[in-house]
Amino acid sequence: MKAGAIVEEGFIYEEETLLTVLKTSLFFTGDGFTVYNPNGTLIFRVDSYEPDARDKGELVLMDAAGRCLLTVRRKRPSLHQRWEGFLGEGIDGKKPIFGVKRSSIIGRSSVTVEMYSNPGEDYQIEGSFSLRCCTIFNAAKESVAEIRRKVDASTQVMLGKDVFTLCLKPGFDGAFAMGLVLVLDQITGDDDSNDTGLPVDIAADDLTTVT
Repeated sequence: MKAGAIVEEGFIYEEETLLTVLKTSLFFTGDGFTVYNPNGTLIFRVDSYEPDARDKGELVLMDAAGRCLLTVRRKRPSLHQRWEGFLGEGIDGKKPIFGVKRSSIIGRSSVTVEMYSNPGEDYQIEGSFSLRCCTIFNAAKESVAEIRRKVDASTQVMLGKDVFTLCLKPGFDGAFAMGLVLVLDQITGDDDSNDTGLPVDIAADDLTTVT
């Protein structure tokens, strides 16, 4: 798999890596996120609790120290279906490095990620983000990242959708992947299923076990 830094090289891993993503507010979709590496160390956060944050259609991904890595912004007018990503904080005087669009508004649909700086190296996101079960594919149709539900091994209960796994394949930029998660959260929301934990078979391939 050909890969490299899109947002920041420091968040590229040599081995498959499971990040734990936690939505930090239950009141509105996309209000906040914290992201932890396999050692439980905070690596990303998104804070958007201002009253007009959603009206702006703009979210900023930060590292653990609060340094702004990526800004994603809804392209207007777009009915929430088209977003663009900019390096660092804000968009003034900057050109976007990628664009995201949903192929249809009704029902489940794929999402296309267009890389402005590298034409031909686009990505496709398939599955259901609302169900926390989707895969990011590169132009060669190789899986570069997956979003999965988590399961508590001790109770065999699937955790709620506010806690899920972002599985990064070797060489894929974790900051870029998390930026795509922010966009998916905005354009798909949580309208495919409720948020209750459910008993499951923890041997299922598409689930990540929590110990």
